[in-house]
Amino acid sequence: MGLDQLRARLERLLATDANRSRAGLREALVELKVAAGQSRDALAAAERELAGQEQQLADAERRGKLAENIGDGETARIAGEFATRHRERIELLHRKVAVIRDELAFIEREYHSVAADYRAPVSGAYSAPPAEPDLDDSELRHLETRAEREKIQRAVQAQLEALKKKMGKPGAG
Repeated sequence: MGLDQLRARLERLLATDANRSRAGLREALVELKVAAGQSRDALAAAERELAGQEQQLADAERRGKLAENIGDGETARIAGEFATRHRERIELLHRKVAVIRDELAFIEREYHSVAADYRAPVSGAYSAPPAEPDLDDSELRHLETRAEREKIQRAVQAQLEALKKKMGKPGAG
């Protein structure tokens, strides 16, 4: 679920009448918890990709220097081109990691804000604030499972499209 979709969903949930507002808040908390998990996964993946690109850059630079030392200008030139590509990708990945971190921080702030609203006394009458909802229930597991299943389905579909494209089959693209 994208950040804009999440924000719109939260606004709809929080705009409900008083009778449904606690249920809406609880649902919003569950969705925010799932979104935070997905953002953490995306951050970890982007950081792994960044580390891989940094290693590939170091390898390309090392190969270029070795080629220069033995007088192989063509190999040195190609290694330089690869190093340039890796530097560009690294720059992009640094921005991507920063954006994902900002998105995760936003989601966490929203979660704490909604959790505070959820714990607030109902309709002005005093009552002990309820404990933070237990979000490790079956509903949360169901949403996490569904999100993981959708992620796997997208990956499988992308692989299928890549294979179709590689084999020149119609419908690829």
